[in-house]
Amino acid sequence: MKIFSKEQIYEGDKLTQEKQKISSTELMERAGIQIFNWIHTRMQGAQVPIHVFCGIGNNGGDGLVVARHLITHGYNVNTYVVNYSAKRSKDFLINYDRVKNVSKQWPTLLSCEDDFSSIVIDEKDIIVDAVFGIGLNRPVHAWVKGLFNYFRITKAFTLSIDLPSGLYTDKGVDDSEAVVNAAYTLSFQTPKLVFFLPETAKYSVQWEVLDIGIDPEYLINTATEADLIGKNEVLPIYKPREKYSHKGTFGHSLIVGGSYGKIGAVTLASRSVLAVGAGKITAYIPKCGYIPLQTAFPEAMVITDTDEEKITKIDFDIEPTVIGVGVGLGTDAKTVSALEKFLKTNRKPLLIDADGLNILSKKKALLNLLPELTILTPHPKELERLVGKWKNDFDKLKKTKAFAKKYNVIVVIKGANTITVFDDKLYVNATGNPGLATAGTGDVLTGMITGLVSQGYEPLQATLFGVYLHGKSADILIEQLGYQSIIASNVIDGISLAYLDLFKPVEDIQVEQADDGEEAKQ
Repeated sequence: MKIFSKEQIYEGDKLTQEKQKISSTELMERAGIQIFNWIHTRMQGAQVPIHVFCGIGNNGGDGLVVARHLITHGYNVNTYVVNYSAKRSKDFLINYDRVKNVSKQWPTLLSCEDDFSSIVIDEKDIIVDAVFGIGLNRPVHAWVKGLFNYFRITKAFTLSIDLPSGLYTDKGVDDSEAVVNAAYTLSFQTPKLVFFLPETAKYSVQWEVLDIGIDPEYLINTATEADLIGKNEVLPIYKPREKYSHKGTFGHSLIVGGSYGKIGAVTLASRSVLAVGAGKITAYIPKCGYIPLQTAFPEAMVITDTDEEKITKIDFDIEPTVIGVGVGLGTDAKTVSALEKFLKTNRKPLLIDADGLNILSKKKALLNLLPELTILTPHPKELERLVGKWKNDFDKLKKTKAFAKKYNVIVVIKGANTITVFDDKLYVNATGNPGLATAGTGDVLTGMITGLVSQGYEPLQATLFGVYLHGKSADILIEQLGYQSIIASNVIDGISLAYLDLFKPVEDIQVEQADDGEEAKQ
């Protein structure tokens, strides 16, 4: 699913009006009816007070359409106009008159804090937030900020139209109290990038996209800066297996890493390589890990360094298809030297994680030695060491894009919605949950992506597919294990279920997917 920018949304609206020969008012009516239908389907005429707060721009116009249809269907509606400016959009004014024509109780005008101080909203009521939309480009007035704070104080269920009011679509939040905290956001036609960034996603607990009939050709043909990667996006990536294939068909992965006390990281990564489908796996580790790894994972072949506790050279006589470096590696001076010598001669496809990234961040010149399309999988602090500190999430993405482009690498920003960055493009993963917030899951991801490259997936394809399967494994497992009890080994065990889920309904798999709000995100 594409994630359109503010400018592209405006362009799509305009093109739709031209091609479908409809006015902006008619398109607004269509959007407002979709919001009304969503509410009506769930409420079925229940007489819970609904408080619709409308701005004076087009988002407010959407809110007035919703209010009018709620009124004509007999709901208990209170409509308010948040009068933060003397300017009104044309479609707002048209729909303001239409509301007045269907109700004797005209919308209440709010122009200062005193105007809403007497409004009584109960915790069981519903607030519809239609104050600001994607066009917001300046700080919110102090009294409007007070209104948003009142929304929070009431604890009423708050439904935002298109975007929680106070959020920008293309920059960070200046004042957290000047943003509506929505329980649910109904987004027109496309999700917004702010739904997936740590600093802004928190302003809406759940979101859902409503189709308002934007021109299909425009949606298909328009290239976007960001895409949301779900099942529909990864299915075309999947490579089915032929009957007469064999282990040599699916490549030979090499995992380089481990140090005294951190052999488990290599074990997890190695297991993941085979669990995701690679033909063979060899682990290159210090001597201390030989017996533990061979015992824990007999399917792996092992090459050891001459040193007992750390990697001091990376020297092997095999021809791997792909190499994953860094899990449990440590940053000893001899290890740093070994990695530098390896990078100067290596020509194989490469993935670098964990301490491999920490070494790169300390010796930035080594970045120039990376093969094209090397995959880097940092967590936030590792990313910061590579690209520098950022002001907000948008600045983080800007710096990461510049970094990825400079070195022609693929960067995986691990997080609640992992974002893969390559060549000015953002790929936002739709799977995963807090169960992955545990030691070793990053090592599992390293093995999964490495194993997919081994099978012949292009590096970007392998990254997107691996990130998706990694998150889907955890999504399937939480019903059985809960968020707190998932460990990295469980995620490996769930890879098979994630594969099955590509082609079967979840209920047909051994473990049911948890109802954690992911349904609303697809």
